[in-house]
Amino acid sequence: MSGTQPESTTNQSPPVVTPTPVNSTVTTSPASQTIQAKVNGFFSNWKVKAGIIGTIVAIFAIGIFTLNFYWVNIVATKGLKDWSKHANIQPIECMMRDTDNNGYVSCSAKDNDGKPIALECGSNIFNIGCRVKVKMEP
Repeated sequence: MSGTQPESTTNQSPPVVTPTPVNSTVTTSPASQTIQAKVNGFFSNWKVKAGIIGTIVAIFAIGIFTLNFYWVNIVATKGLKDWSKHANIQPIECMMRDTDNNGYVSCSAKDNDGKPIALECGSNIFNIGCRVKVKMEP
C-alpha cells in the first residue's frame, strides 16, 4: 500500500459576507427642492384641482358627443364599402344622419358605367349592408 492517504472531507460552510450598511438618505439640491415645493403648492390649490377635473370631464363629454354624432355615418360608410366591394361597384359617400328614422342612411355609389346608384345603408352595427333605393310611383 502506498503511504498517501485520501484527503479527509469535512463539511465546511462557505464564508458569510455581510453587506455594509448604505446611507439611505438621498440629498437633493436646494434648487430641485424649491421647484418641488412650488409644484406641490400649485397642485394643493382646490381651484387647480377642480379645473383639471373639469377639463378632463369636458374632453370626455366632447368625445362622447362627437362619436355619437358621427356613429351613424361611420357604420353606414362601413356597410357601403363592404357592399360595394361585393357588388363590384365604386362607393361614393353616405349622408350624415338617418333623416326618416327607418334605420337606413342614404348613400350613393357608381356602377361600372359611371351611373350613380341610390342606396340605403344600415345605420346600426347589427345591420351592416346596403339596399338599392327604389322609388315607388303613387
